[in-house]
Amino acid sequence: MRFAVLLLVVCFIYDAAARRRFSRHHGLGSPKLSKVHDLPKDQWFEQHLDHSNPTDGRMWKQRYFMNGEYYKEGGPIFLLIGGEGPAEAKWLVEGEMIDNAKKYGAMCFQLEHRYYGKSHPTQDMSVKNLVYLSSEQALADLAYFIEAMPKMYNMTQDSKWIVFGGSYPGSLAAWMRYKYPHLVHGAVSASGPLLAQADFQQYFIVVEESLRTHSQGCIDAIGAAMKQVHIMLRHRIGQQSLAKLFKFCDPIDSGKTTTKDIANLYESLADTFADVVQYNKDNRNSSVYTIDDICNVLVDEKRGVPVNRFAEVSNMLLKKNKEECLDYKYSKMIDEMRNVTWPVNEAPGGRQWTYQTCTEFGFFQTSTARPNLFSETFPVDFYLTMCQDIFGPRFLHTVEIGVERTNTIYGALDLPNVISNVVFVHGSIDPWHALGVTKSNNPEAPAIFINGTAHCANMYPPSKKDLPQLTQARKQISNYIGQWLEKKVYW
Repeated sequence: MRFAVLLLVVCFIYDAAARRRFSRHHGLGSPKLSKVHDLPKDQWFEQHLDHSNPTDGRMWKQRYFMNGEYYKEGGPIFLLIGGEGPAEAKWLVEGEMIDNAKKYGAMCFQLEHRYYGKSHPTQDMSVKNLVYLSSEQALADLAYFIEAMPKMYNMTQDSKWIVFGGSYPGSLAAWMRYKYPHLVHGAVSASGPLLAQADFQQYFIVVEESLRTHSQGCIDAIGAAMKQVHIMLRHRIGQQSLAKLFKFCDPIDSGKTTTKDIANLYESLADTFADVVQYNKDNRNSSVYTIDDICNVLVDEKRGVPVNRFAEVSNMLLKKNKEECLDYKYSKMIDEMRNVTWPVNEAPGGRQWTYQTCTEFGFFQTSTARPNLFSETFPVDFYLTMCQDIFGPRFLHTVEIGVERTNTIYGALDLPNVISNVVFVHGSIDPWHALGVTKSNNPEAPAIFINGTAHCANMYPPSKKDLPQLTQARKQISNYIGQWLEKKVYW
């Protein structure tokens, strides 16, 4: 789920620091498929621009995918909710939802979130147009889609809908069941942060705890490396050495490098670990490093002093991401995030997601709870200023109001007490579980907390390397779906 820059009208390479930051927000990667499939084609649904204003007749076309291969007449309808990035048709051929579709004879859809991927409701992403980007509008999109699909595909109007979502869409799945219980019969909410919070200090606390599952030595090495970084940044020779070690795109220059640049640099260095931890050992269709991979380097004293080992890990990730250098310049990131035009290709939704964090959720992953490990240079004020610098002066104050409003509307962590037919799923390694439901006293809205797994792990296609507790969790989720489908009433 974090900030990234969008590739806009003319294709250019966007800021690498922003891309890494956004990767921690972007919920689902591309699933690793077991075979080659003919993927579902893009389809389009005409949608209202402003669901809150019936006098606004503007319409736009929203992308969706459909797979009816496993549908049995009278069967349920499964809907995968799109999130803060392009929808991907691969999720309509393999993964947790498809496995359950085979079992229960379900029709399957995936609806792309407005303003992401190819779903462009407005001419551009200017602030005046982003006002139509919100979780409430997204939920209404889902509601109108659910109302329309049975007619379009000749299914019975009383078909039972089960929604699935991971990360931000995991929150949307639970909120959909809460706000539209007459339309949604059940919801699988994976890794969903239900508590909006501006200062998300717990994120890096969990990162540290997750790294400690390898060894205390890994934590000690990071701490020692960061101390060396602090010292080296204080004098010119050290700055030059750091720039070479970490392959900075721009040298540290006392006359040009700002306080915001240094904060962004430290945040980029912290991202080195956050990205690995959040997606540790999931089943994405890309080669990713694990906690063991990076910690094995960090504790290996034969590789040099701690800062050298830290740099080696950082450069490993640069290479994996096909980046030539580590870009930490704050002004460059802000300039690119201000670009309001749509991309030619499907790019990560950095500007859009940043707008949502600045107006609805916060979710700012600050360093101040672990200053000895990740520095204290990117507190919550760093992100509030970022909102202002990207969108304008009034956005310095929108976060607090938006967070309070979101928690008031959706119930935050009290939601399990007033809801049914929802299962909340989290992994202990995933830092986002700190804002989610990991325990529930309501048997109608149970929580499954999977020890040793990361972000949205249950949603991916199964692998022989899966932990037994992950396999068991998938079975539990499937059983809950079966129980919901047997119920004749919605609530």
